[in-house]
Amino acid sequence: MPQSVMHNLNQHVGVVADIEGTELTAADREFLQQPEICGLIFFARNYQSPQQLKALTSDILSLRPDLLLCVDQEGGRVQRFREGFTRLPPMLALEKESQHNREQALTLAHELGWLMAAELRKQGVHLSFAPVLDIETDVSQVIGDRAFGHDAVTVIALASAFVRGMNEAGMAAVGKHFPGHGAIAADSHLALPVDPRSRIELNDDIEPFQTLMSAGLLAGIMPAHVIYPAVDSDNTAGFSAQWLQNILRTELQFNGVIFSDDLSMAGAASVGGYGERAACAMNAGANALLVCNDRAAATEVVAAVGKQLNTSGWQRLSLAALQGPFNRAENDEQFNQRRSLIQQQLLNLL
Repeated sequence: MPQSVMHNLNQHVGVVADIEGTELTAADREFLQQPEICGLIFFARNYQSPQQLKALTSDILSLRPDLLLCVDQEGGRVQRFREGFTRLPPMLALEKESQHNREQALTLAHELGWLMAAELRKQGVHLSFAPVLDIETDVSQVIGDRAFGHDAVTVIALASAFVRGMNEAGMAAVGKHFPGHGAIAADSHLALPVDPRSRIELNDDIEPFQTLMSAGLLAGIMPAHVIYPAVDSDNTAGFSAQWLQNILRTELQFNGVIFSDDLSMAGAASVGGYGERAACAMNAGANALLVCNDRAAATEVVAAVGKQLNTSGWQRLSLAALQGPFNRAENDEQFNQRRSLIQQQLLNLL
């Protein structure tokens, strides 16, 4: 699914929010009817079984067929749905495999991308926020084995194969965390990280994003809640027009969706309350504003987006183009056979 499926997204904005439980409440139904909401992200608390998940996604889409249903299902530490889904390895395991047999590692990366996406699509989830394109430096507390490798060449090769597998199953890809979160220790969920490197030094981290964007493999980008003072000393990348408009849109010519990282994270708190965070993200150039684990905060962000839409000439973001279709080439028997073969290959990685 190429990034060109979405275009002309400047001054388009919407909200990706969440729900508390495993089924919709009356309050959820009222909340999700708001036109500012363009997507929903699931967490482990929303999951009991594949059957329950399918019932939940069907219920949501009967209410709002246009909503993009999302999750973080990277593998390793970050896999929200586990029981009933294949236990995916951390992507860094592919780097070690690549050192022994590069072609086998690339094939496995493709198959893992397909399997992750196909298992989600079968249950009605449209998108996993993947791949992680950060370069691991054995420093970061939050990236670590979520990365595909310790250098740009490895990350590009393995992540590209993974995305092509996702695309085979009908899933778009969102690269994160632009321009690169792997070289600093602090976790932006808990603190405000600062990366002091120069723009020239950052170019190596940017290379995986630039290469996959140029190949049409990324429908979305998620910037990091990190300050890079050599480029913009006042704002994290997600709140920086320099990063999102001048570099990402203009210099790198990215025309897909810019997803903010979660506005509830500590790395986003530097600009103020949730209304201020939403305004900063919108003014910087973000399209889809994620706000998680706090319905009151999500309500504030929805109100801020509604005000922007009503007073400034901005347009409501629709993410429906990223929903699919699910490329279900296999029947159930073929799907299960392919999944079993991949699972057998994973025994040495887990």
